[in-house]
Amino acid sequence: MTTTTVHDLVPVALRRQWAAQGHYPDRDLYDLFAVRVFLHPSRTAVIDDDGELTYSQLNELALRMAANLRERGVRPGDVVAVQLPNCRYAVAADLAVAALGGVVLPFPVGRGEHEARSLVTRSGAVGVIADDLPDAWSTVSLVAPADVVEPVRSDPHGPARILVSSGSEAEPKMVLYSHNALLGGRGAFVGRLIPPGEELRALFLVPLASSFGSNGTTVTLARHGGTLVLQSKFSVESTVELIARARPTHLFGVPTMFKMLLDQPGDYSSIRVIAPGGAQLDAATAEACREVFDAIVVNVYGSADGVNCHTALDDPPHRGAGRPNPAVASILVVDEALRPVPTGVVGEIIARGPMSPLRYVDDDLNARYRTPDGWVRTGDLGVFDAEGYLSVVGRRKDIVIRGGANISPAEVEQALAAHPSIRDVACVGVPDELMGERLCACLVVSAPVTVEELGEFLGGLSRFKHPEHLLVLPEFPLTPAGKVDRDALRVLARRERR
Repeated sequence: MTTTTVHDLVPVALRRQWAAQGHYPDRDLYDLFAVRVFLHPSRTAVIDDDGELTYSQLNELALRMAANLRERGVRPGDVVAVQLPNCRYAVAADLAVAALGGVVLPFPVGRGEHEARSLVTRSGAVGVIADDLPDAWSTVSLVAPADVVEPVRSDPHGPARILVSSGSEAEPKMVLYSHNALLGGRGAFVGRLIPPGEELRALFLVPLASSFGSNGTTVTLARHGGTLVLQSKFSVESTVELIARARPTHLFGVPTMFKMLLDQPGDYSSIRVIAPGGAQLDAATAEACREVFDAIVVNVYGSADGVNCHTALDDPPHRGAGRPNPAVASILVVDEALRPVPTGVVGEIIARGPMSPLRYVDDDLNARYRTPDGWVRTGDLGVFDAEGYLSVVGRRKDIVIRGGANISPAEVEQALAAHPSIRDVACVGVPDELMGERLCACLVVSAPVTVEELGEFLGGLSRFKHPEHLLVLPEFPLTPAGKVDRDALRVLARRERR
């Protein structure tokens, strides 16, 4: 992929309009971060497992890493993949690539080798920054002995980052964002979560390499000049200790993490806002979070595709996904012909606004999910009430959301179909109190199989995508059109789990 000649699928006139309205900072990611370094060099930028770094120290680390990348041949417009846990080096890698005018492609630790190779190959990445990846890739070391470099000024409307979203595809979707869309659109989302007069100290329990985690380096540091609190791996005990030590004001995580923290006593007095992403937080858990953490719980609906809507800090509970913020993304609920439906009528959710990405890396996804005038089709079903609040009522996609992580049934089905004992396979989600959903593989088999055996067979696939339940049937129920009736399979799978 050549990122220097990217065609933005949002009309130029709209981008200019959003810039004129003040929705864009019109600076590149590193340039805006450098402003923060100049204004408060001694302020704490990152707290991680190894201690604290000031803005000045983080800047030095980033520029040294940039020098190492340049020595390896990275030039403006090049894509550099990053697979690191949440730590100072992951943050510095984001900034280093931006300082060189490159495009960063982060993907979380734990992605299976097949998925990682797909991302690196399809993106055209010239190198990988990682702790441990196959020798066949050009792996860049974390410790850079080289001198610092002079940063490159990039076009704020140009490409800066590729977000990875499994979506409903067999291969992970890659979504290309500009500097302005990250700093402006996503920055406005986080800005609405900061109580007036307070500073942002954000603990990201999700990987910085995830879509939700992309609000870390770019938004927390460059846009808002806050402090980023990180841990390499989530665990209840270590997280409670980190909260007491680092005193974060905001927790960004998935519902499963908050459910686990509720049962662990700790000093949560610094927390002001809890922002769950990846899946909807059920009403009972949200109320428990308000009581235990004595904090505001916001409902966040969004995706890597450029969709975002959330409740405001002063909204009463149970207001769905909140009201759209035009500084982030306008949202419409439409019919099959993409015409807006009346209030109270369910339709497909589409979105467009300052947060809108430039495009998908793969052209076929642009044809399927982007309209000619720049709207993103989500495949999700929603409805607006009379006060303008959006409720998400279902998904046309058959995505299974396990602990906030998206699992594409199509990807798992394709892998399982190669098993010699499996005649037919369809994967569905079954409800789970802790994880939200778990994956059930519905099978027609020629010989007995077990969950453990399938786990070994799926060795190259990320562990969280492995089926955790099996439903073996003599044959699949079919719709009148002759397709596998997934709704019927879900009913059978849930009945089997009781």
